[in-house]
Amino acid sequence: MAGGLFDDQAAQYARYRPRYPEALLAFLAAAAPSRERAWDAGTGNGQAAVALAGFFDRVFATDISAPQLEQAQKHPRVEYRLCPAEKTALEAASIDLACAATAAHWFDLPAYYAEARRVLKPKGVLALFGYGAGRTGVEGIDALLKRFAGDILGPYWAAGATINWSGYRSIPFPFEELETPKFEIDTAWTVDDLLGYWDSWSSTQEFKRRRGVSPLVEIEADMRRAWGAGRRVMRFPLGIRLGRV
Repeated sequence: MAGGLFDDQAAQYARYRPRYPEALLAFLAAAAPSRERAWDAGTGNGQAAVALAGFFDRVFATDISAPQLEQAQKHPRVEYRLCPAEKTALEAASIDLACAATAAHWFDLPAYYAEARRVLKPKGVLALFGYGAGRTGVEGIDALLKRFAGDILGPYWAAGATINWSGYRSIPFPFEELETPKFEIDTAWTVDDLLGYWDSWSSTQEFKRRRGVSPLVEIEADMRRAWGAGRRVMRFPLGIRLGRV
């Protein structure tokens, strides 16, 4: 995960980010040559790492943000390490699955790919996956979702964000690519959950730094009216690239 981009809002990130579906992690585990060791790069607060621990004997979870790792969920099979994705102390040819969950767009990709090749076992697999802004299927709400992510925050996104929005299809992927089924995250949220998620975005924090006010003030009242009381299902399609070394 990019240094500094998520440090200030580490607690919000841990609380409000959606969880990856178990079916996705099971699929990735089945593609690996064994289920001994996985590596989750740019782990943040460890959402994907803890989920992977249900399928692997040991999971190494790395990040360059100490505040993010302080928020990480503890698990007996997950070992958190403060280090960049591009240079780790992992043993060569020791990892069955290397993955980056909504994180690879912040990496120096050539260097990360080289590190993945170094640490992966023969026939090991590399998975890049991530989600975008989400949708509800309700026209008025989805229009506000689009307005916030695009019209309000457009100038405040870091350049790497567009890589994630493309489902990682806009970047080179120099591996033997494997087909993947479609996966999505479905989560039932209140409007406060949505606003908390928005507040965890790096672009939201950049807006605050530049303008001294939260971008939520421009849209919160409209979203509360459109959303109403109770929970709505937010859907986040997952973009995935999966390759074998």
